[in-house]
Amino acid sequence: MKKILVLFAVFIFFLGSAQIDNIADGESITLRIHYGFLNAGTANLTTKQTNYKGVPHLYVKGTGQTTGAVKAFFKVEDLYESFINTQTGLPSFYVRNVREGSYRQHFETVFNHDNNTLILTDKKTPANGSKVLKSVKGVQDMLSCFYYLRSKSPDELKVGTIINMNVWIDDEMFPFQLKVTGTENLKTKFGTINCLKIIPSVKSGRVFKEKEGVTMWVSNDANHVPMLLKAELAVGSLKASIDDYKNVKYPLKFSK
Repeated sequence: MKKILVLFAVFIFFLGSAQIDNIADGESITLRIHYGFLNAGTANLTTKQTNYKGVPHLYVKGTGQTTGAVKAFFKVEDLYESFINTQTGLPSFYVRNVREGSYRQHFETVFNHDNNTLILTDKKTPANGSKVLKSVKGVQDMLSCFYYLRSKSPDELKVGTIINMNVWIDDEMFPFQLKVTGTENLKTKFGTINCLKIIPSVKSGRVFKEKEGVTMWVSNDANHVPMLLKAELAVGSLKASIDDYKNVKYPLKFSK
């Protein structure tokens, strides 16, 4: 499940800032996750317009959980939260609270973009306290980067574009590179839709193994809604396909 949410993190952006004004209040996107032939779980993203410290923000909640037979032997309940400044498109506060089998982790991060630092708090182990860490300009978290991408116009995401970025994942920074490789008509449960085909890579090689190939498809329109994500693993394949969507600002153009 973590791998699917990491995949969300690589739907990313041109460094800098951008106003987020094309995401509807109450939007919901759900992906169905498959591991091989197994229906493994779901991942969901929801949005809400709110204020954080008196400043307009977009609150995004991401959840992931295993279902069915997979849940019987490996239970996952992941929660990710991000408060994104709607004027700058940058995150102010980020939460990662996950339960994956016997593994537990709960981090909270406060971003200070004025001096490129962040405050990391380990809520699972309060004795560890909080740490002030150096950051980089324009850093995004695992959720904010996805909505930063979606704030871009279709003219800003063209075939052949290569994008470099830095994303805060868990308790450390990861450098990503993303390439828009082409367009493709993709079949979904709602019909066929034209998509941008995107291939991300992690420069450090620490999230995805070298043998793994990741490909993503997002709607080729002003929404840039994720339609399909695939990861070829050393021990099988992982796939997430769109299962439901609500309150998307611009109509999605499916054809039968």
